[in-house]
Amino acid sequence: MYFVYILKCADGSYYTGSAADLSKRFLEHQQGVVPSAYIFRRRPVQLIWSEEVETYNEALLHEHQIKGWSRAKKEALIRGDFQAIHEIVKMRGANERRENELHRAERRCVLCTAVEA
Repeated sequence: MYFVYILKCADGSYYTGSAADLSKRFLEHQQGVVPSAYIFRRRPVQLIWSEEVETYNEALLHEHQIKGWSRAKKEALIRGDFQAIHEIVKMRGANERRENELHRAERRCVLCTAVEA
C-alpha cells in the first residue's frame, strides 16, 4: 500500500507528497532530513490529509494531480467537500473559455487594425 498526503507547513503553505510508509516519511519531514527540501525551513508541519492507494504508480499520479490544483481546490479536498471541487472545476472551465474568447476577439481587432493601416 502507498499513501498520498498533504502537509500544512508553519508558513501556511501546503506540501503534497507520496510514500510507502507515511509515518516514517512524516517523521523525516518533521526532522528536516534534507536541508534543501521545501519543508526544511517551513517546519513544523501537520499532516492534514492522506489517502491510501494500491500501487506506487497510483500514488504518483494522485500526487502530481493534486500538486497542480489551486489552493482552494486542495482545501476542498482536505475538507472532503467534493461538491466544491466540482464547482471549482466548472468555474475554472468557464473562466478559461471567457479568456479564450477575449483573446480571439483581441486577435481579430489586431488583425483588423493591421488591415486598415
